[in-house]
Amino acid sequence: MVHRIGSLSRTYRHITRYREIIRVLVKHGFGDLVTRSNLERYIDRGRKLLPGQGDRKIASLSRWERIRMVLEELGPTFIKFGQIMSNRPDLVPQELIAELAKLQSDVPPFSDAEARDLIEEELGRPISEVFAEYSPTPIASASIAQVHKATLLNGEEVAIKVQRPGIEQIIKTDLEIMFDLAALMEKHIQEMDILHPVSVVAEFERSINKEIDFTIEATSIERFGRNFQDETTIYVPKVYRDYSTSKVLTMEFINGVKASSAEVLINAGLDPKLLASRGADLVLKQVFEHGFFHADPHPGNMVALPGNVVCFLDFGMMGGISPAHREALSNILVGIVNQDAASITKTVLKLAHNQYIEDAEQLEYEIYELLEQYSYRSLKSVNMGVMLNQMVTLVVKHRLKIPPNFYLLSKALITIEGVGRVLDPDFDMVKHTEPFAKKLLSERLNPLKLTKDFYLSAIDLSILLRDLPAQTREILTQIKEGRTRIEFEHRGLDPMLKTHEQISNRISFSIVLSSLIVGSALIMRAEIPPKVYGVPIIGALGFAAAGVMGFWLLISILRHGKM
Repeated sequence: MVHRIGSLSRTYRHITRYREIIRVLVKHGFGDLVTRSNLERYIDRGRKLLPGQGDRKIASLSRWERIRMVLEELGPTFIKFGQIMSNRPDLVPQELIAELAKLQSDVPPFSDAEARDLIEEELGRPISEVFAEYSPTPIASASIAQVHKATLLNGEEVAIKVQRPGIEQIIKTDLEIMFDLAALMEKHIQEMDILHPVSVVAEFERSINKEIDFTIEATSIERFGRNFQDETTIYVPKVYRDYSTSKVLTMEFINGVKASSAEVLINAGLDPKLLASRGADLVLKQVFEHGFFHADPHPGNMVALPGNVVCFLDFGMMGGISPAHREALSNILVGIVNQDAASITKTVLKLAHNQYIEDAEQLEYEIYELLEQYSYRSLKSVNMGVMLNQMVTLVVKHRLKIPPNFYLLSKALITIEGVGRVLDPDFDMVKHTEPFAKKLLSERLNPLKLTKDFYLSAIDLSILLRDLPAQTREILTQIKEGRTRIEFEHRGLDPMLKTHEQISNRISFSIVLSSLIVGSALIMRAEIPPKVYGVPIIGALGFAAAGVMGFWLLISILRHGKM
């Protein structure tokens, strides 16, 4: 967990990076965001950092395109943030999601000397003592790491994932700044209340910290392998723990055929239709049976091996789904198949944190309308990806807060369906999904499971009844002794307080100005010396000062557009 600064007015630790972020925001036409966030006054008092105008060519682009360009220019942390936010349709508009999907983390590789130094430092010995062969040219390079091919002393081919030097500190610095920016936006921009930027950044922090710790990815691969140890249609790469650390991951090198098109697979002697079917079944098995799934099964992360065996690559982004959530997903999918809008609505509301909404009937009607669009089609013609997207749109429209892992799961299912349709035009995702969902629902009615659930509920009830009197007594005691405390945080009052401050300042200024005019007039009337050409100098200076102050006040009022 990074150390949160809390307020930019209390720190200048990363002033250069703050200035760079402001420059990039203004360059791409977001100077208003900087101003509304009250950011410039916190960064550098007494000196303006904001250029006058952004680039005219950039200004002609859409707001969503400019947001993507800002993230790309700000580097790895912000690119990753954009990529993760592209999986959150509840927080990000569809137009922006389309732009964030274009974010590329491919970057020029760092030098072989740096890669060698880091590998040797992490493994604690020279490369020659670990690898018989080592390729200095990386086979892949991204914002977080790059991959080198090598051969162990026993002849096994491996892929070495090496973390980019200094990336951990860069991410730590950027996270601190992102927390501060989020806090300022939440405080000063009223529209941001709905998004809760600080919570969003906290979620991103957890995600990216997992990604830069390669021991977590190694554990994910091993867990994935255990889940499918008896499955012959899938192959999971081996992890070499003795040659892996938090910054270096050594795993088996897989030389397979990318599932990019049916033609490529056919030319390699493989069956694209069988691979499409197996790939879908494997992803569904990950979701419904194991509750631990590959969150990004696109063609670049899936290869085919001889015998039409599927192999998943890159386990940096994994998703988890609890038994209760798996059951809920089953209810939704079976509801889709059975055209049961009431069941789907009930399940969605049960999933949501804000279970009560005023327009629940309207939500059910809109789900019913959605299902009606597919009621006269064959299951084969139903595109589950499109339907899931429409369902997510309804959830977002009604501002239901469902668990974030559902959006990741939705993306995984949509992605694997897209791969299936590329490899097999007749691919039917609903047909593959239905048996898994029904199996999970039938298991719920198993007498042994029902007995276990009843037993656990009885234990929970007994604990509640046992603890309730003591907890009630404690609450009443605190109230009686005056130890209860209510905390609240105001939001959206800053503009009003600022306006009141301006009004009071102008009133005080006007009183001083009036006093100066009256005092000067009295001096002139009394003809108090010293005089020049019979005019009292002090009175004349008072009138001159009053004139300057009066014009200053008038200009200030006109500049703010209010007379």
